[in-house]
Amino acid sequence: MRPTGKGTPPRIALVTGGARGIGRRCALRLAEKDFSIALVDLLVPEMEEVRQEIERHGGRAICLEADVADHSRAKEIVSEVHAKLGRVDFLLNNAGRSMPKGILEITEDEFDRTIAINLKSCFNYIQPTVPLMRATGEGRIVCMSSLNAYSGGVTAAVSRFAYAAAKAGILGMVRALAKELGPQIHINAVCPGLIATEVPKNEVINARGAEIAENGIALKRIGCTDDVAQLVMFLATSDPCFITGQAFVVDGFQFQM
Repeated sequence: MRPTGKGTPPRIALVTGGARGIGRRCALRLAEKDFSIALVDLLVPEMEEVRQEIERHGGRAICLEADVADHSRAKEIVSEVHAKLGRVDFLLNNAGRSMPKGILEITEDEFDRTIAINLKSCFNYIQPTVPLMRATGEGRIVCMSSLNAYSGGVTAAVSRFAYAAAKAGILGMVRALAKELGPQIHINAVCPGLIATEVPKNEVINARGAEIAENGIALKRIGCTDDVAQLVMFLATSDPCFITGQAFVVDGFQFQM
């Protein structure tokens, strides 16, 4: 990535799903590294809180409301970021949604929506961002996958087959795009395990977090959002960088599902 310092314009990061959880923490950490942040989410009040926190610490952020599954809206978002901030140096495809339903319970619409939010959304934002990165000669992309891409889900009792399928698809997309977009653009995936956030969506963490940490994670704790954000920040800023097309698991070595 290009150097920063006095007189150097800030780098620009576009973060989908930046209103809370892992996306929020990544946005705050990137802002600490002098990135200007474009936040994309449907949760406007929470997104505004992140923007205000960034600006209280001297950074710059803008908020853009969007359903990440909407391809045409993604193109509008990237154009708006380009118009307001000048370019996109780093894209974090973080937005996602779980779907705890098995094959006999899930509807076709629920399956399609799960794939659209978790997998198609990455395509939606990568496609219009690549020309901007190529125009500047470099860029970094990180797509948020999941340990579920490998495990198929946390337990047999709580099926997440559609979510696991979408997150596994991200890994194939990243590997293929690493070949297509190199050497100018680096693209990688991050696969969090059990991460505690303010989002009460994970029944396993809420009900059995301490038990799983003690008996099923080598580091004896559930992960926190900073565990993921630190890796994302490294992938966004490391220079030189000989890493692309990779999937990084952040799970404290979770050996019992």
